[in-house]
Amino acid sequence: MTERRILLVEDNAGDVRLTREALREADLAVQLVAVPDGEQALAFLRKEGAHHDARRPDLILLDLNLPRKNGLEVLEEIKGDPELRRTPVLMLTTSSSARDVSACYDRGVNCYVVKPLDLDDFTGLVQEINRFWLEVARLPPH
Repeated sequence: MTERRILLVEDNAGDVRLTREALREADLAVQLVAVPDGEQALAFLRKEGAHHDARRPDLILLDLNLPRKNGLEVLEEIKGDPELRRTPVLMLTTSSSARDVSACYDRGVNCYVVKPLDLDDFTGLVQEINRFWLEVARLPPH
């Protein structure tokens, strides 16, 4: 299996570290790139500036509450861009608000997942997400 690429858009350094560890424990062939805000996420996806040689991710894990450009704004831009809209976007956030869930699905999110507070639950969730989206689901070609 070829190495898959994930873009993690997350401003919490602890959650980035936990995600990396969960992927390492699952022994998945995954390259994880993390960016801390919505503007950098879009620059990465559009190969702008320092990201001119970035490879398109197979999956985007997007936090809802981000600095500079929030997750809803990023999601709207991704799903509104013909070059990017087929890339699966999973909202991975602490919000369980019905309003936030609806707003994300209204904008085309592929999946909405609430981050568990327990460390082991978080690790298991990251591993399950990646197994499903990168091993089971058939993704569009780049």
